[in-house]
Amino acid sequence: MTAVNDGLTQSDWDNLTLVEAVAAIRSGRTTSRSGRMTSHGLVQETIRRAKARADLHAFAYIDETGALAAASAADEALRNGSPGLGLLHGVPIIVKDTIHIRGMPNSAGTPGLRDFIPAEDAVVVERLRTAGAIMLGKGSMHELGCGPTGYNSIYVSKSGEIGIRNAYDSTRIAGGSSSGNGAALGARIVTASLGADTGGSVRIPAALNGAASLRPTAGRYSQVGVSLISPTLDSVGPMAQTVADLELLDRVITREPEVAALTSLKGLRLGVEQYFMQNMDEDTAEFVRDFLQELRDAGVEIIDITMPELAKLNDGIGFAVAVGEHYDELASYLAQYRPTMTVEQLVAQIVSPDARHAFATLTMPRQIPAEGMTDTMVDVGPAYEKAINVTRPALQQLYRDTFVQYNLDGIVFPTVPVVAMKANQEACSRENFGLLTQNTRPSSNAGIPHVGIPVRLGKASGLPLSISIDGPEGGDRRLLAIGMAVEKLFGRIPGPRC
Repeated sequence: MTAVNDGLTQSDWDNLTLVEAVAAIRSGRTTSRSGRMTSHGLVQETIRRAKARADLHAFAYIDETGALAAASAADEALRNGSPGLGLLHGVPIIVKDTIHIRGMPNSAGTPGLRDFIPAEDAVVVERLRTAGAIMLGKGSMHELGCGPTGYNSIYVSKSGEIGIRNAYDSTRIAGGSSSGNGAALGARIVTASLGADTGGSVRIPAALNGAASLRPTAGRYSQVGVSLISPTLDSVGPMAQTVADLELLDRVITREPEVAALTSLKGLRLGVEQYFMQNMDEDTAEFVRDFLQELRDAGVEIIDITMPELAKLNDGIGFAVAVGEHYDELASYLAQYRPTMTVEQLVAQIVSPDARHAFATLTMPRQIPAEGMTDTMVDVGPAYEKAINVTRPALQQLYRDTFVQYNLDGIVFPTVPVVAMKANQEACSRENFGLLTQNTRPSSNAGIPHVGIPVRLGKASGLPLSISIDGPEGGDRRLLAIGMAVEKLFGRIPGPRC
């Protein structure tokens, strides 16, 4: 096989993980021993791959000059034996275009913020830099984070194709709203990234593009330097090639001790709630049946569980809290970072029809559909107060009770009930919004940790299929240990054929 960069083959680069990249840069060798890796070579190859898959619209911005200079400095530090090199030394990482990187645009996927360049890093970015990571650029996204598809009209190819596209089939959606991160990981352009998640925005694009993801327990990661929809619901979350990569990123951000994969899955207790098994397409349904049986064969106890009123509690939180906080949060963000711009001026420049509709019908008038009625709108105020003071605490207690009652290590289900759908305006319908976020919203609303694990390609579609495990509040590190063990059982899925 022909060498591509640093003497490494195409297969070497295609299969590279974050953990392997870190080790290879430090040692100067790859796991395959076919070449020697440098930070400069890794950054150079990452940029080459990004340009080769420009059809995906995965990147909102790439700091090519800055990243290559930082990589050269990282290699020099290694040659000189500099002490105290960080856990991510010399590895390029991208972040969603809502997470501030000093000196780079932070557009949030909308024209009104295209020229905004933060002067300081977000706290989570500062943690990555301190560990030696190189900030390569920004992942593109659904406009202002207002959708799970990545079908953003700001990104248009020369042939007229709209939005961020799926790494395995560019006629399909990447998912959202951390869309570019998912596409760049799926295309094996980068090994790691940071996204941000309100109701599935990290986990959906990771799942649809064959990447791993973690939504941490609410409040575990800093929100400083991140443009948010809802401070209550939003969380930064890592997205990477493997769960082991997620563990490393989470360790760097939280500064907690390393955890290893469980040595055995035998005796692990995972619950299955039928709410999460609704509306599956044929590929996903067959995959879930096979996956659960393979877990049983590995010694996992699969427990049928019932969570009374899960759907009702969940429905009473998401829109009420997101809409209840969105306008004020956006106004506060603009006042701090873009004081000459009002929310109204920003919204006037929105280009994507679904984002424009969401602002016009929900955010700006501060209204949501009346309970049980899709065509009647009511003031969000009472629903928001009920969600914050009654419904969300009840959902959180339901999860606590469920984990105790059934003595569970986690709750398992398909991350998304369907494979990636065709990329068009119909993908952005209200029905598809509900379908794509069906299984990710409950853990967002409850604020509990959730790990997403790519498992295989669909037999009929050839598209990535992923499972998720929800864990108890604060159980993030244990959840990652479980996820790494599951990952070892099933191995990595093949990359896309380009």
